[in-house]
Amino acid sequence: MDRIAQRMHGLGTETAFEILARAKALEAKGRDIIHLEIGEPDFDTPANVVQAGVDALRAGWTHYGPSAGQPTAREAIAQSFSADRGVSVGPENVVITPGAKPILFYSVLALVNPGDEVIYPDPGFPIYESVISFFGAKPVPLPLREDREFAFDIADLEARVTDKTKMVIINSPHNPCGSMLSKQTLAQIAELAERKDFWVLADEIYSRITYEEPHESITQFPGMLDRTIVVDGFSKTYAMTGWRLGYGIFPKDVEPHISRLMTNSNSCTASFTQIAGIEALRGPQTDVDTMVQEFRKRRDFFVDGLNAIDGISCVKPKGAFYVFPNVKELGLRSVELQDRLLQEAGVASLAGTSFGPEGEGYLRFSYANSLQNIEKALGLIETLLQKV
Repeated sequence: MDRIAQRMHGLGTETAFEILARAKALEAKGRDIIHLEIGEPDFDTPANVVQAGVDALRAGWTHYGPSAGQPTAREAIAQSFSADRGVSVGPENVVITPGAKPILFYSVLALVNPGDEVIYPDPGFPIYESVISFFGAKPVPLPLREDREFAFDIADLEARVTDKTKMVIINSPHNPCGSMLSKQTLAQIAELAERKDFWVLADEIYSRITYEEPHESITQFPGMLDRTIVVDGFSKTYAMTGWRLGYGIFPKDVEPHISRLMTNSNSCTASFTQIAGIEALRGPQTDVDTMVQEFRKRRDFFVDGLNAIDGISCVKPKGAFYVFPNVKELGLRSVELQDRLLQEAGVASLAGTSFGPEGEGYLRFSYANSLQNIEKALGLIETLLQKV
């Protein structure tokens, strides 16, 4: 008997959690590790949001709720999304899930058939390719080039669109590169989607963590609300990773199918976390602004420090909280350098290949850590590379 279903052999994983586990195991043996591997803000959830969650628990928000989310939370999300993106969506467009990943999972499951093609960024969040393959569709990688600041030319995308293309996944601000899609590029993607008739899944989880340029959403273009799924949530912006609170914005005719998937899998998202989410959206935003300002300082310091090390060059990211330095001149494979940094230098990072084949020759560091630790990590990296 084959004890494990065949489909499970095609399901990938997220390397960040594997490296985190290895780093924690070293720490348990007494090693000092600087964590630059995990994509999690090192800030606490804002106090007003925590208090709203505590108050919700005490007020009895501990029971089942509707699969698509509490009506008041769906309304708050719809209002916030509409104001931020300059579009008009209602609570009937919103499905709330335990974290943002289920939106990726459910969207491909509900909209993509086996044999369809889905285009996704490479390097890119590894769950994209994993989910596409898991449901029997064909993953079609779209390379992001360093000489374009890890964006792509619309001709590269159009060249990959075929009659079988069912969906294109975009991510801006981008993980792992920190790049952003311009309004012009988004307009071109929107025109192509209308002309070639495919879905766009827009991962906008880092939409509030931008620096010099504001975030632009593809939903602003005519017709795109009817063919776009937007993935967003509270984990990054409000430092709520452990609360597991995400959401998707869907066309009205798609929302019932996603809600039914929620009913069949999670039943619903925890009610008290949704009440806390309402406070996150409608309460003071000063903690968010402070966090983004601090990330910007760390970004500038980290990029300058990496560019000062022989054999490393680093494009300055425009959003999110990652740097994606080029380490090709060092003559080591990305995985080997990742492992040596962890084992010999005590610096946890991720090989660029954790995000796809185009990531070879790169590393990803998260600067969701203190300036003091980033400075220490830069020294440890340079010391190791002198040996290399």
